[in-house]
Amino acid sequence: MMVKRLYLFPIIFLIFSFILFISPACAGAEQKVLVLDISDSITPVSDDIVLDAILAAKAGNFEALIITLNTPGGGLDETFNIIESIDRSDIPVIGYVYPEGVKAWSAGTLILISTDIAAMAPHTIIGSAQPVEMSATGIEPIEDSKIVNAIVALAREKALMHGRNETVAEEFITKNLNLNAESALDAEVIEFIAPTIEDLLVQIDGEVIKGKTLNTSGAEIEYYTPSVRLSFMNVISNPLISSILMMLGIYGVVFGISNPGVGAEIFGIIAITLGLIGSGFDVNIAAVFLLLIGIALLILEFQAPGFGVFGIAGIICMIAGSILLVPMSFPQFYTPADFQRTLMISVAAPTVVIGIVMVFAIYKVMEVRHRKPLIGEMIGNMAQTIDPLEPGITGYLKYKGEYWKARADESIAKGEKVEIIEKDGVVLVVKRAQQE
Repeated sequence: MMVKRLYLFPIIFLIFSFILFISPACAGAEQKVLVLDISDSITPVSDDIVLDAILAAKAGNFEALIITLNTPGGGLDETFNIIESIDRSDIPVIGYVYPEGVKAWSAGTLILISTDIAAMAPHTIIGSAQPVEMSATGIEPIEDSKIVNAIVALAREKALMHGRNETVAEEFITKNLNLNAESALDAEVIEFIAPTIEDLLVQIDGEVIKGKTLNTSGAEIEYYTPSVRLSFMNVISNPLISSILMMLGIYGVVFGISNPGVGAEIFGIIAITLGLIGSGFDVNIAAVFLLLIGIALLILEFQAPGFGVFGIAGIICMIAGSILLVPMSFPQFYTPADFQRTLMISVAAPTVVIGIVMVFAIYKVMEVRHRKPLIGEMIGNMAQTIDPLEPGITGYLKYKGEYWKARADESIAKGEKVEIIEKDGVVLVVKRAQQE
């Protein structure tokens, strides 16, 4: 009996060894990372989304949060808030410029060098972090040492904090430096180059971040989805969307005041409110003043016949105000000059189109309101019968391209010219036209 038990020992030992051998693989398969995609401008809701993603990663016991960056830049205040959330996060936060061929300029560069691990996909670009502002002569770089030094100090401190090249971090701002992935790796401002998220997870496996050893090789990838509230806020906080909402709202109010009872003014108020919320309530006072003047001039123009100097001046004020409403002056909006020019054109173009359409619509409404009663104009005019008319029997005739019911006190054949002598409700009373 004892001999049989001795034969079982090698089998039990092999089974136990196999369990120990496969257990790390099982643990690795249970690991997961959360991916947050930032693929547009940094807006007033971006910092809320980043914070919510960090909290979701912590609550879900994720190994790390990966923030993929593809952005021209955005709000400086929101950027500061994002950096602060990354610093306070217990979960490792990985910045990754992804996919191939994209860029993370200005605010995106500051966020990247502030993450716990910085990585880029091949053929991506970072840099262009020099602040610029709008002026009467165009878009110019900020030269104020107080502003520039503040951003430089932040960039250098975050680079030092994560063991990255402080000099290059400074040159992103002072020299508008741009680097591709290989140059950024050589300059020691990033740690990894990876073509895919899966490859990045293999490379960072075993890194010690915030006292935690990452176990990411083969980890499950989950993508963060913001709540309905944050998703809606993210849409309306886009500078282009918020500006167009305000423009639609303003023209809606103008249309509603000029033509009461349609409900356009209610739509206008709602659209203006959403636009203000989307822009973070940071509204240029001069822009608001120009828009109010534009509204007043348009209403004044619509109260008088014709289209004159008041209407033209009103449209000019509306366009100028719409451009000023775009939050692209530093420090509210922190992006490269080229992107700001594109944004300005993108807002101005639909504003012009909307303005022309609304002016035409309101002009037509006012034209109808000032038109003389149609009935008086019809009497004495000529029409043509569609049906033969007999005394006591109605038929149809054609008057100015419209079909009307008609009757006559005499027999009139189809296709004859008749004179309108009276209107009885919806029926025209006619007689045979005199031959010339």
